[in-house]
Amino acid sequence: MAVMPVPYIRHAVLDDEEALGLIDRLTWSPLHSVQPRPVPPFEPFYNERFGPRDHLVAELGGEVVGYVRLGYPTPLACNAHVRQIQGLAVAEQARGAGVGRALLRAVREEARKQGARRLTLRVLGHNAPARKLYETEGFAVEGVLPGEFLLEGEYVDDVLMGCSL
Repeated sequence: MAVMPVPYIRHAVLDDEEALGLIDRLTWSPLHSVQPRPVPPFEPFYNERFGPRDHLVAELGGEVVGYVRLGYPTPLACNAHVRQIQGLAVAEQARGAGVGRALLRAVREEARKQGARRLTLRVLGHNAPARKLYETEGFAVEGVLPGEFLLEGEYVDDVLMGCSL
């Protein structure tokens, strides 16, 4: 039986932008995105709000296969002890290889290093695979906004999850 390679997790660099943008476009789905499907001309992956410093990247065999974006949930000083996962994507060919789990574990450690006491995220209610992964990694449902989004003619819950660090 072949042993799966362990994902290598590192901080993003400027040169990752093209690969990360491609992963973002290829993994787009109404299962996890409230934004419309990206169409050319594509927006840059990095912008004024999020740059390389806000991303951890996963590699398998030297190829970028996923990322997680870590940010502040609000600009308020009284909320600065909380970090929020504001994006997580794994390339189709790397699914099932532990990439998402490795990214979640790494981002928890990164949030701790930044002095955070809590880590939160939002996930669409119908995204059962992501919700299961988050739960197995210690995140608990802390709130549900019923029918928060209308996606492809269906009302979808916004599920708020979090964990202490």
